[in-house]
Amino acid sequence: MKLEFDLSLYLVTDSTMVPAGKTLAETVDQAIQGGVTIVQLREKYADTGDFIATARTVQNITRKANVPLLINDRIDVALAIDADGVHIGQDDMPLSEARQLLGPHKIIGVSVQTCEEAEIAVRGGADYLGIGTCYSTNTKAVKVGPQGPAGIRAVWEHALKVSEPPCKVRAVTIGGVNQYNVAHVLNYACAVNGTCLDGVAIVSAIMAAPDPRLAAQ
Repeated sequence: MKLEFDLSLYLVTDSTMVPAGKTLAETVDQAIQGGVTIVQLREKYADTGDFIATARTVQNITRKANVPLLINDRIDVALAIDADGVHIGQDDMPLSEARQLLGPHKIIGVSVQTCEEAEIAVRGGADYLGIGTCYSTNTKAVKVGPQGPAGIRAVWEHALKVSEPPCKVRAVTIGGVNQYNVAHVLNYACAVNGTCLDGVAIVSAIMAAPDPRLAAQ
């Protein structure tokens, strides 16, 4: 059975942002104490061995808190530690192949920037979408510029339109979301029928914060 997961406050890690004197593990732990509901471990520049070691350390924290841990891109790392799932982008392994390797019970999320990408991911069986980018960000190179809440809403509405009950698609938005604009994003990214995003994905606003617990609250 697939693990239940809550997307409301989705942390995407970046160890390069962790302030001096803190560790990635400490930051994740404190963020979870502050309310983070799901964690994606993203280590773009780590060697495989180092990535696996980091993933195991973070997994010890997430499992104690009953918070799902997803691995960014690296299916091999997810398999090595038996992670709860993965998050893949448009240039990563195709969704169908990732599902074949991971099986039916793991969580698979897909990054999308356009209505076409969203439709392909929904029809391919993605468990959730990461729609972005909402605002300008330096945490990840993107092919499509910032879309703003209105652009996010357009992609979200299309995803809902092509999603078939009872497996209604879920989604978060990512890109420059922080404590100052999160309410605006969630309000204005709601679909016309009133269906709102399931949450927001946060990177720097938590990872770079001196107090990750407070930032997550």
